[in-house]
Amino acid sequence: MFFDTHAHYCDKQFNEDRDELLGTMAAGEVTLILNSGSSLRSSKLSLKLADKYPFIYASVGVHPHDSKSMDDGTVAILEDLLKHPKAMAVGEIGLDYHYDFSPRDVQKKRFREQLELARRLNLPVIVHEREALQDTLDAVHEYKDLTGVFHCFSGSWETAKIILDLGWYISFTGVITFKNARRALEVVEKMPAERIMLETDCPYMAPEPMRGQRNSSLYLPYIAKKVAEVRKMAVDEVAELTTENGKRFFGIVI
Repeated sequence: MFFDTHAHYCDKQFNEDRDELLGTMAAGEVTLILNSGSSLRSSKLSLKLADKYPFIYASVGVHPHDSKSMDDGTVAILEDLLKHPKAMAVGEIGLDYHYDFSPRDVQKKRFREQLELARRLNLPVIVHEREALQDTLDAVHEYKDLTGVFHCFSGSWETAKIILDLGWYISFTGVITFKNARRALEVVEKMPAERIMLETDCPYMAPEPMRGQRNSSLYLPYIAKKVAEVRKMAVDEVAELTTENGKRFFGIVI
């Protein structure tokens, strides 16, 4: 049974068949999904999905792309949303210098505000980082008391060691099935078993052989198969291991 620790079922790509697709998860052996917020709107919608589906949990946060939309009252709204019993983490938050949809100084300010919120509420964080590694690590090192995950990881073992030394987790998407995934696969092979998680980041990042299609949690077995191959495990073992890791990370007791 699989736990998709990072999905975006609030995305408009699911508008036509969201309920139908989510109704197939049990048959596809997907037993848990963490639907990640990336704005106030998607955070609220994630909580609505969590209310509707027993197997869905939510995170609440503002993505760096949308940090320009935050004002001095946004954190208070996020804090109120995080009172929901199925709001399990702050995220996804972080820094993205690839697109620079928000000014970098604004991204850094709002990232730290949300890290501070997570510290105050004693919640884990889900971190997005793209072409902003040093600034992201600098911020994270200011909050060593937090637990977090670098999601959709495709970096080097050297970077992974820094993250792991903090006691943080790393999660992997379908990117590890791509031909150019050498660095990420080295991390998959070397990292501690108790700190690895799986995610789809759907509707994005569909694994081979579905690359280019709309992604969904039903494609998790392709990612698990690659992890199993690299770590010389059975796919069922990978599913069980990563599900237990995800439950522990998010504090889900079922």
